[in-house]
Amino acid sequence: MLNEFKDFIAKGNVMDMAVGIIIGAAFTAIVSSLVADLINPIIAIFTGGIDFSGWYYVIGGDASAYASITEAEEAGASVFAVGRFIMAVVNFFIIAFVVFMLVKMVNRIKAAAEKPDEVAPEVDSGPSQLDVLLEIRDSLKKS
Repeated sequence: MLNEFKDFIAKGNVMDMAVGIIIGAAFTAIVSSLVADLINPIIAIFTGGIDFSGWYYVIGGDASAYASITEAEEAGASVFAVGRFIMAVVNFFIIAFVVFMLVKMVNRIKAAAEKPDEVAPEVDSGPSQLDVLLEIRDSLKKS
């Protein structure tokens, strides 16, 4: 069983997957920063300064009793975190768009690599050796 596990880990697909997961985690941090630090402030401008990440409702209680969502959660209140969900959806669409663009770019590169070289049109170089020999034969038959 240990040898099978070693063979499984040594396969290229597993290593590719591990690299993909590590890069994906780093990419998620970048996207989270993009959303929180760049997109949220722009959205807040258009929505009159609403900060989506702090948008929440306390279920079965008074949300005004808490200064922030963190304070409400620490107090043990049931929190309906609408803002976090909206940010998760925004993150998803950003990640999906970037992945779409990456796949599109990879497909374009693959298509260019698989495309056969353009074949130059054949240039008529005159009669072939066989054509010349047949012409000589035919002229000898006539004489």
